[in-house]
Amino acid sequence: MILGVNVDHIATIREARKGAEPDPVMAATLAILGGADGITVHLREDRRHIKDRDLKLLRETAPVELNLEMAATDEMIRIALSVKPDMVTFVPEKRQELTTEGGLDLVSQKTNIAKAIKKIRGAGIPVSLFINPFVMDVDIAKNIGADMVEIHTGLYANAKGPKQKGELLRVVDAVKVAGQSGLKANAGHGLNYFNVTAVAGIEGLRGLYIGHSIVSRAVLVGMERAVREMKGLIK
Repeated sequence: MILGVNVDHIATIREARKGAEPDPVMAATLAILGGADGITVHLREDRRHIKDRDLKLLRETAPVELNLEMAATDEMIRIALSVKPDMVTFVPEKRQELTTEGGLDLVSQKTNIAKAIKKIRGAGIPVSLFINPFVMDVDIAKNIGADMVEIHTGLYANAKGPKQKGELLRVVDAVKVAGQSGLKANAGHGLNYFNVTAVAGIEGLRGLYIGHSIVSRAVLVGMERAVREMKGLIK
């Protein structure tokens, strides 16, 4: 089980003062020392946290998987083809949202995303789609050429009691169908030190992509320790 650490919110803290610290590139180095198998950044259209400079430096320095989350826009595709991350994850993006609120709307965006996948894969870069835990979305992802899917776990993370168990089962089903169709399956969003174990135990899951909870803990105990503790929970 791999752990990809999203360092967006290190950049969020930096942008609160529009200064130079804390540096998400330095944070990525510490995350790797703590055991991270990959680093994720979301380069947004409005550059609210991660900047082009961060992405370029991480491409030059990170010795682990660099996962670029991005919208399927012409600008972002140009950047991805120039920087050449180890993988691209297409995610939905709204200007007004605080964070990504759900998976891609593959039904209405199928044609546009399929074209974007073709361009990225044509450069030899694997593509993952951030999708809701719906079997239909897994099927569409396979049909339009994705290599992987990242199952949105936000509904599971926000649910409680019996409802949470039901949401977990939806994630399980999506991962199972992905594996049967030949797609690699990852999961992420809303996972923390209290709810991650059940998801980490899902058979066939390649990896987890976690950011906010690790950065939040890192503020108190340091990035290396925060990553090491999360890595210990998902093994």
